[in-house]
Amino acid sequence: MSYANESEDSGSAKDRRHPVIPEDATIILPVRNMLLFPGVVLPLTIGRPASIAAAQEAAQSGRRVGLLLQDDPDIEQPGPEHLRRVGTIAEILRYVTHENTHYAICRGLRRFRIVEFLPGFPYLVARVEEIGISEVLTPEVEARMRLLETRAKEAVQLLPNLPPEIPAAIDSLDSPSALADFLAGIIDIPVGEKQDLLETFDVTQLLDKLLGLLAKRIQVLQLSKEISDQTQNTLSSQQREHILREQLRQIQKELGDDDIKAAEIKELAEKIDKAGLPKEAEEQASRELKRLERMPEASPEYGMTRTYLDWLLELPWSKLDLERIDITEARRILDEDHYALEKVKRRILEYLAVRKLNPDGKSPILCFIGPPGVGKTSLGQSIARATDRKFVRLSLGGVHDESEIRGHRRTYIGALPGNVIQSIRKAGTRNPVMMLDELDKLGAGFHGDPSAALLEVLDPEQNTTFRDNYLAVPFDLSRVLFIGTANVIDNIPAAVRDRMEIIEMPGYIEDEKLAIARRYLVKRQLASAGLSEEQCKITDEVLLAIIRDYTREAGVRNLERQIGAICRHAAMRIAEGNATAVVITVADLHAILGPKRFEPEIAMRTSVPGVATCLAWTPAGGDILFVEATSIPGRGKLILTGQLGDVMKESAQAALTLVKSRAAEFGIDTIKRQKSDVHIHVPAGAIPKDGPSAGVAMFMALTSLMTGRTIRSDTAMTGEISLRGLVLPIGGVKEKVLAAIQAGIATVMLPARNRKDLEDVPENARSLVRFVWLERVDDAIEAALNPPDTEQQDTVRNSHTGRTERQAARSR
Repeated sequence: MSYANESEDSGSAKDRRHPVIPEDATIILPVRNMLLFPGVVLPLTIGRPASIAAAQEAAQSGRRVGLLLQDDPDIEQPGPEHLRRVGTIAEILRYVTHENTHYAICRGLRRFRIVEFLPGFPYLVARVEEIGISEVLTPEVEARMRLLETRAKEAVQLLPNLPPEIPAAIDSLDSPSALADFLAGIIDIPVGEKQDLLETFDVTQLLDKLLGLLAKRIQVLQLSKEISDQTQNTLSSQQREHILREQLRQIQKELGDDDIKAAEIKELAEKIDKAGLPKEAEEQASRELKRLERMPEASPEYGMTRTYLDWLLELPWSKLDLERIDITEARRILDEDHYALEKVKRRILEYLAVRKLNPDGKSPILCFIGPPGVGKTSLGQSIARATDRKFVRLSLGGVHDESEIRGHRRTYIGALPGNVIQSIRKAGTRNPVMMLDELDKLGAGFHGDPSAALLEVLDPEQNTTFRDNYLAVPFDLSRVLFIGTANVIDNIPAAVRDRMEIIEMPGYIEDEKLAIARRYLVKRQLASAGLSEEQCKITDEVLLAIIRDYTREAGVRNLERQIGAICRHAAMRIAEGNATAVVITVADLHAILGPKRFEPEIAMRTSVPGVATCLAWTPAGGDILFVEATSIPGRGKLILTGQLGDVMKESAQAALTLVKSRAAEFGIDTIKRQKSDVHIHVPAGAIPKDGPSAGVAMFMALTSLMTGRTIRSDTAMTGEISLRGLVLPIGGVKEKVLAAIQAGIATVMLPARNRKDLEDVPENARSLVRFVWLERVDDAIEAALNPPDTEQQDTVRNSHTGRTERQAARSR
């Protein structure tokens, strides 16, 4: 049993003259951090002078003392205001002094309450009222008492190093209050909770409180025991593992396996010497090699460290391929690999020329933007071939974890470097051409933003010390030639877009697709099907029919798929022995590719008033839309359908307002129109549509509807309008013009402020259509609306001869 410290200071009592203590008064002894319950014997260490004097007086005179708990244990000279009002009357069984330390062995008698403190004494003296606990052994009290005994014995079994007489003492107590006071004295709970038990005078409440405290204490003791057992088991398993590893090491030594490990360590040390590592990386590799040398091979960390060293040593820290830049040869390679794209090729040659004259300069990072199938990735391969460099492709589509770029820390199981470092290792050189594909499809998740991690890769001010989380040492990426690709520029994160030079690749016209198919696609698909040019002949007429009737795209990806289907058909006939050579004609396309997928519908769709052909931009290139307007009896409302976005809805409202404001000029019956609702519909309603370039088409559709004049079937238009009738500029001119040519449009109406953008359209494409430049909506009305007496003739003429005229112009 340990002593409870009443004070940390030491002192000695001195005999002093003081008034005689009344018989009905009690000497008060302040205590701190301990409590004495009735029926419990406890040693008390006394150190404060006043307390020593009080204890000595009580011991000499045989008086009892009252033990009161201090509210604040740090107060050295407590007064009445610092003490609780309920305490324990105790008798001093023995008073001992040893080496200037005073001990009093006290036995608690009963509870008391302070009535009043008496002044004039060198220690605290008070009149008190003793409190007894009435005990009527009812069934409820007896049941609580038996449960308390059970809980007490359960707690005793969980306590380590407990004196053996405690269980016997519990069994010997037959009074509920005596049992409660005994358990309250030995239970390990805060002194404040013990004081609460001391101040509880009802036996039922006392037993209930004690049962609650014991239940909580048993829970803590059980958890402590479980944790202790688990810790002991862990230590035992670690000791067992250590013994087994030591035995294994001795067995390996007898078998000569230690020689194999020594040979591996020696081999790794030689690789570190020959790898040409930077200073920081070399120090890191040497540290890991020393750890590996001390580590047993059976340890899981051995394999992780060995894998890390392999990554560190296999990276091309100092290997640079000799860069050979010949502008003439680069031009030949680009022309050989790609048809048309003159503007793009010229920018690439300029880039290579600057790099040749200033190899150490910080070149811009090129990013090709265009629809699928226009040759963005293959341009990167051509640049690698023109510079005699290795080419690696890193697809960023769907990447939403920062660790895909920076790598995982080695603390994670299965950690690996990021895709950038993996691509460098795959290339085997520090200056490859790295294609960052699908930049516009980067994502962001709860694991971080990969576009933010990509900034360090692309920024020439930072990528000289790119730090992968797995390697934990900087790697120089400044010699890597990065090239990006994307379909839509708006979806590229702004910070990434700011670090790149954008080169747009809008798509190909019909003649360019024919030339590409003849030069590249047919040969590639014939080789893929195992055919020679003599075994399968595909004429230009067939290729044109596929382009016009089976594909509608900016690139040539679907065109190549259709050519591949034709080659497979020919291969099957030859493999079956039905033919030795196959000549494909236009008549065969229906049997091979099925019915035509795209039909010219311009004349049919614009043969009635209220229908206009609009040019639109999409991520896959340009396209045409039809804006249809009609009127129905109603109250002058505007009805919009076709999955239109907010911008197109505003354009429709502005167009209707502009037409109504000029009703008198157009000869429109305003009274009649006030009793009609106007319905504007853009077909393909399942496809969302939005953008600031449909205002002219909506205005022309409404004007055609209200004047009864049809719009020319060979005319398409684009542009936004203002309420003053001005035509505002738009974007995507090249894509829209190419879509118009592919759809058989002969006249394209564009905003006059977009005249400068016509330079982006290939010259041979510009010759296939007639351009009308719009300053105001009046220019569109004059160019597109048929006169009332000739509109039917124009519809018939265009439906039969429109395509013939365009083919004649193309052949000329």
